[in-house]
Amino acid sequence: MSLPEAVFLILSAVAVASAVLAVGSHQLVHAALWLVVTLGAVAGCFVLMTAELLAWVQVLVYVGAVVVLVVFALMLTRSPTGSQSAEVTRNRPLAAVLGLLATVGLAATVIAGFRHERITGRLPGTAASIGDALFREWVLAFEVLSVVLLAALVAAIVISRSGSENR
Repeated sequence: MSLPEAVFLILSAVAVASAVLAVGSHQLVHAALWLVVTLGAVAGCFVLMTAELLAWVQVLVYVGAVVVLVVFALMLTRSPTGSQSAEVTRNRPLAAVLGLLATVGLAATVIAGFRHERITGRLPGTAASIGDALFREWVLAFEVLSVVLLAALVAAIVISRSGSENR
């Protein structure tokens, strides 16, 4: 096993462990911070696969924007953040079963789709071709996503403010 493969396995283990901690954390802020660790480890995996552009997109978009949006939404809403907030609905067994089914389905899809593929050398595609695809074919999807995220943030502000007026 070469050094890059060993580092990749370590980063993969960190990503999986921190993802489990993010999902299983009772504190929402701690979950968001574990999400930062998960996304950082995934960015490290992209660097090891010589996909530097994807690594920077991972850091800038997900760590720099999405996690900050989640933290702002947590700060703006006055939702319960204590240890009891995760047990309000009592749907843990159902959520665990559905999560396990989703994991098995995703793993089966990935294995079926990439069973005979091997990564050799650099990944196909240049930064220019990826940028061209993003700004020509996928620009509408990114714009719609930004509007949806903005609407979610505004809705969180409105909901938190309307709840405080009734008190």
